[in-house]
Amino acid sequence: MKKEFTFSYEHHSSKEELSAAQQKAVSASEEALTKAYAPYSKFKVGAALLLEDNTIILGSNQENKAYPSGLCAERVALFSYGAQKSEHKIKTLAICGDGDLLKDGDIFSPCGGCRQAMAEYTDIQGEPFEIIIKNGDGSFMIFDGIHQLLPFIFGSK
Repeated sequence: MKKEFTFSYEHHSSKEELSAAQQKAVSASEEALTKAYAPYSKFKVGAALLLEDNTIILGSNQENKAYPSGLCAERVALFSYGAQKSEHKIKTLAICGDGDLLKDGDIFSPCGGCRQAMAEYTDIQGEPFEIIIKNGDGSFMIFDGIHQLLPFIFGSK
């Protein structure tokens, strides 16, 4: 039996098309990008969590000579959130990248490990959070939750 999976997302060509809250999250991810430590891949990533109380938690990729000991920006932000045990839920995760790996027309997308971490925190808080990804051309994709990026989440039924 053949089955089909489809999903939808929003696409915006510029930051100005985003809501004020979305712009805040994206701007914070761009700030986080400046804190990335990527001397080996030369590909910097910034992530920002916008919590329901408007708190921002930043994450940036952190590489290490002892590969694969580094961490992706998304997991740095999510694990920092987890370590702080905030009582406020995640509203939005914004992600941006910069480097030769991301060409002007390319779509930017989180790795599988980060997608699974997003799924875990969705499960922890009991509801999805919005995911905003800035592409190589400066456009934005907005997903309602991780289920659109990871349809068969590890441990799903």
